[in-house]
Amino acid sequence: MTEPMIELDEGHRAFKSFRVLNGEDDHTEREQLFRNMAQLFSYVSDRCDDDQVAQYDEVLCQLAELVEVEARAHVAKLLAPLERAPGTVVLKLATDVIEVARPLLEFSNVLSDDDLIDIVGRQSENHRVAIAGRASLTERVGEAIVEHGETASVVTLVRNPKAEFDRATLEKLVERATRDAEIAADLRGRSDIDWKSLRGEIDQVAGKVLQSLGGAARSFDPVAAGKVNTVVYNRIRNRAGFNAQEWKVAYNQVKGLADRKQLDDRALARFARFGYGHHAAAAMGVILGVGPEVVVKWLASQDYVAVTVALRAGGLAPDLFEAIMATLPWRDLPSESDKQMVSSRFEALDADDAKHIFELWRAHSFRKRAMVEDRQTA
Repeated sequence: MTEPMIELDEGHRAFKSFRVLNGEDDHTEREQLFRNMAQLFSYVSDRCDDDQVAQYDEVLCQLAELVEVEARAHVAKLLAPLERAPGTVVLKLATDVIEVARPLLEFSNVLSDDDLIDIVGRQSENHRVAIAGRASLTERVGEAIVEHGETASVVTLVRNPKAEFDRATLEKLVERATRDAEIAADLRGRSDIDWKSLRGEIDQVAGKVLQSLGGAARSFDPVAAGKVNTVVYNRIRNRAGFNAQEWKVAYNQVKGLADRKQLDDRALARFARFGYGHHAAAAMGVILGVGPEVVVKWLASQDYVAVTVALRAGGLAPDLFEAIMATLPWRDLPSESDKQMVSSRFEALDADDAKHIFELWRAHSFRKRAMVEDRQTA
């Protein structure tokens, strides 16, 4: 059977029993519909528009309330590896019992740092252990695990070579190592920690612990020197510029926020505050209804004018605009004169004029795209 036929068959099986949402069903029908809906979405997730994703999200959330743990765990496994998954149901299942939540906590890129931090603070130690082992773990999430976690999750975090630590988190880890031999042993094994630099920064008591952990004869890797200090700095200043993988993850997390109706100025402010440049860029595109390829083009070409007009049309306050502009992952870091020039243009540009310019550009862009598509199909 061909793939379209398989999808059609799955679709018929998924949608034929929608009466379960009105209570006209039995337990088996509810669970089967839940599984089939998730299976169907996993087949077509990369082809769904935002409205279709929202419909799946709503129905799956309703069904999740009506089925048992086994069915919820099955659906969580289906959704966990998807790059684009319905944001509300993903978060709902990620805060479920650990048997359901584990695959999403370990693998789902739809969960944002804020989602993970909230789960770390509110859910069980098993939830924290699952998060601590993620393939990518930012310093903010690591800090939350150190703050709230017990030995199991903190040890998992320290053993995770992909986990990022800022200086404050390392200081807390060192302090905990004075009371926990297992944490101390694993902390000693981190080859990316600049022990010499840390010795000069942490208080005298912690310094003694560092001496015992680092060891007088410990070899010093010059490549690793300063790495701990620069993790946050590089993120905030976007020294690495645009990164395709970070962009893909950020874009899907932002879409998840939009699914949950949480993509607003407060979300933008958080992205700017924590230096999440790719998230800020993705949010700009989603809020303004601009395709991701257009946003990437703006960043790659250092198109300050386009971004200024777009954000002015979007109604951003001047201080938030400046923060976002400084956070975006431009090809090259904007100079101080660039920042001043952009801020002056933003303040001088009338909001109504910006909206008019932006809509003219959008209309022209859509017409141009339609002409290209017509030529391709001719």
